[in-house]
Amino acid sequence: MRHIISLQLENESGALSRVAGLFSARGFNIESLTVAPTNDETLSRMTIVSIGDDDIIEQIVKQLDKLIDVVRVTNLTATEHIERELVLVKIDVNPSSQAEIDKHIDEYGGKIVDVSEDTYTVEVAGKSQRVNDFLVSIDASKILEVSRTGVTGVCQKREY
Repeated sequence: MRHIISLQLENESGALSRVAGLFSARGFNIESLTVAPTNDETLSRMTIVSIGDDDIIEQIVKQLDKLIDVVRVTNLTATEHIERELVLVKIDVNPSSQAEIDKHIDEYGGKIVDVSEDTYTVEVAGKSQRVNDFLVSIDASKILEVSRTGVTGVCQKREY
């Protein structure tokens, strides 16, 4: 099962390496990872997406919580949460394909952020499944480049 783990950790060098090292030492793959400072300049939020059964993820959460740099760990998948991912897609566009591509962009709430003579660069944001569905909806031969941010998320309810 896919799990989203959110951490607040001290904004110090080496913190990311220690967290990633915990995953690699146990042979678990990180599907996506995002890290950025929070409104508190001493803390960063790290969001990790990994695949594993509930027992494995519970063990990882417990071990993450023991790391010195980690302030708080939350398995977002186990709570009501909001998640988002952003994708930038460079798409080959020609007069015969433009209407169909425009239709898909509108259907998925996408935004054209750059246009050249024969390409669109499109931004789509939402849950990972929505991003995946958008990518599948576009003819694969028309996709020139894809860049995804990875998942970020927060609990819906305020945590104390």
